[in-house]
Amino acid sequence: MQGAIARVCMVVAAAILNHPLLFPKENTTIPEQEDEILARMKEHEERLQAEQERLELEISKAEKEALNSDHDIYGWYFWSALSLVIFFTIEVCRQDLMTEETLDLGEDDEGYSSGVNLLGLDKGALHNFCETSLHSFVHESGRVREFVEGFADDLLEALRSNCDRDVDMELEDFVGVGSIFETWRVSKPLMCDLIVPFATPEPYCFQSELWCNASSDIPLDLQGCGKIKLTKRNCPDCLCGTTSLGEEMLCLLHNENDSNKADDHGLEELLCSRNTPYLSKDQVMKWFQISVTKAWGRISHKYEFELTFRNLDFPGALKIRFRSGKVIVLNITPAIQLEDTDAYFISHFPSDSGNSSDIHWHLSFSVYERNLLKHMVKTLPNKSCHLRCLQLASFLHRKQTGLTGRSALTNYHIKTALLHLLLSKSPKAWRPQNLDQRLQDLLGLLQKSLQEKRLCHIIIGNPLVPAEIGVPTVFLTAEPINLFRPLVLQRQVYTKMVEHFLEMLRNTPVLIQEYTSHFPNGGI
Repeated sequence: MQGAIARVCMVVAAAILNHPLLFPKENTTIPEQEDEILARMKEHEERLQAEQERLELEISKAEKEALNSDHDIYGWYFWSALSLVIFFTIEVCRQDLMTEETLDLGEDDEGYSSGVNLLGLDKGALHNFCETSLHSFVHESGRVREFVEGFADDLLEALRSNCDRDVDMELEDFVGVGSIFETWRVSKPLMCDLIVPFATPEPYCFQSELWCNASSDIPLDLQGCGKIKLTKRNCPDCLCGTTSLGEEMLCLLHNENDSNKADDHGLEELLCSRNTPYLSKDQVMKWFQISVTKAWGRISHKYEFELTFRNLDFPGALKIRFRSGKVIVLNITPAIQLEDTDAYFISHFPSDSGNSSDIHWHLSFSVYERNLLKHMVKTLPNKSCHLRCLQLASFLHRKQTGLTGRSALTNYHIKTALLHLLLSKSPKAWRPQNLDQRLQDLLGLLQKSLQEKRLCHIIIGNPLVPAEIGVPTVFLTAEPINLFRPLVLQRQVYTKMVEHFLEMLRNTPVLIQEYTSHFPNGGI
């Protein structure tokens, strides 16, 4: 009897080990492979059926032996019942697997589909859409960028002339960042983002406290932020602060009234949060808004357009409206450079949705991201499709926003996903003819990130960033930051973002066809 039970167990184990559910392959099939999948499943089913017939023969023999042994009959019933339960479970799972692989699309409890279905698009449609609908943006963006750079130089020079160089903030040259300067902007009105670093007059200086420092007291929900302390420093090369020079003696390094002017001006009261030495975002923005208003008053007679503040909460959010009706959006953001790096503290960030702290500044790595794109271009094929992918995804996102309203999903999230793909895929994968596949990869990565509620910052904690970019080690070795974390904590905001993206996927084929030019003969 023990031998029969052992043989039954061996047959059951063989059937389980041979079943495809035990070692499933990744479900990355496409419709052309469905016949092969079904044939393979049928082969497994036939094999399972054969094993089941052999098991029945073994069972019949065991039953005959069991008649001669009343002592083992209860053990035999137990093993028979267990075998039936195992085969019933395998059969139910097999039916579920067949349904999933046949449909190739399913949804989990939160409404995420198992794959991105862009099969309604072909290479010809995407190519013609890019040539007819996106090509014009490249040339127009170049002209707008040149105009904005000239206007920003003029505006900042006027702003500097209004400042007292001895006791007021010192503005440095602007730094162009964002989609216009990365040549992938495809929406109107055209938007230019400029970072304007400013520094303090002597004897003040800035001291930064980062979230990733061991001694930092910055909360976990403010990862990627820092505090900026305004302090006074002594000049190590001058003795005028420690030695009495007499009434008729004059220090050649400092004006005799420098320290008095700075104290009278009250720089702490002008820029710091009340009763703290830390820089206040509200105070800095208020100062910058007043300064920009005065500077425009000095140069407005030179220009034939109207300049207004687009958003009073962000002092550099400007809108230029020409007499022809054309509009250019200009964001001039005051910033503080982090020591000698290309990272800048700014008052707000595109993916921010809940940082209301007045003394915690976002750290922007936009310059490093722009340099990363430039670095990747050196290894990519000629006329690579990476920017086309970014433009297409940005276009689809903007059109969906027009249909269903704004959501927490931003172009910055889309660009971050693309940069992750650039770092993980071979350069050969970005050839022009692979546009449809890479677009599907990009949307698929975004969908997976939404499903997992995690999209990591492209710079912070990413060891794949090339050393040539020059990112400081303290950021590369820091814990990765999840850009979706503040959104996940707001369930309604996150749910709306997911619904927005899934609806965008469903509408993708229609949007591409609708905005592709058609010739009179009906062809694309």
